[in-house]
Amino acid sequence: MDKTHIEISNLSFTYDSGIEIFKNLSLSIKKGEFISIVGPSGCGKSTLIRLIGDLLTPTRGEIKVENELNTKARKKGKFSFVFQDPVLLPWRTVEENISLPSEILISKEHYNPLELLKIVGLKDRGKMYPHQLSGGMKQRVAIARALSFKPSVLLMDEPFSAVDEFTRKILNQELLRIWNETGVTIIFITHSVSEAIFLSDRVFVLSSAPSTLKMDYHVPFSRPREKGLEESIEFIRSKKCLRQELII
Repeated sequence: MDKTHIEISNLSFTYDSGIEIFKNLSLSIKKGEFISIVGPSGCGKSTLIRLIGDLLTPTRGEIKVENELNTKARKKGKFSFVFQDPVLLPWRTVEENISLPSEILISKEHYNPLELLKIVGLKDRGKMYPHQLSGGMKQRVAIARALSFKPSVLLMDEPFSAVDEFTRKILNQELLRIWNETGVTIIFITHSVSEAIFLSDRVFVLSSAPSTLKMDYHVPFSRPREKGLEESIEFIRSKKCLRQELII
């Protein structure tokens, strides 16, 4: 995991309204890393992953993925998104929702939907419809759909914010298992410092807008992450360190 996958150089972005979100932001992400992004409200966390995924265009600077501009990477299907709302089509079964990208991106290599259902722990739910699933199950389907065309980068914008704490912890464990099985690079936005530390190899702390990289925190815990890790003294120290950066 020593090869640079994503390189952001001198990134600046200003909305048409004149609000400057980023100013000369530079960072790099290695292939297969799990990166979380935290920062104060309005600092541009969601904007950043939209810039990376070529949904927005930088005002200045550039973003490269595997040494090519992100605009080319998007056209090759290297990005996939998971948002807070799973946005499943209610008239399609779970299996059909997962298969949707294969109907659009015909030229791309795809996972078999049944294989993905097994990976996300829903192998017996393929014929069910979204209204028959819990909130956590719907997000698993959304993750399976996002992975279906084998992207190299998975961009996740607070995907578990709408579920209860117990379900969120289960989904965190499941996401780590899926990440380990697929090898995809994950960029994960969260407001939870605990979640960021538990999941990630590194945590990027953004400053208030116009945002710069305030801290690149290397998470000191080995993998696999144990369920009781969050109760340890070392974990509490890590939380304190990150929270201190967020309030300064």
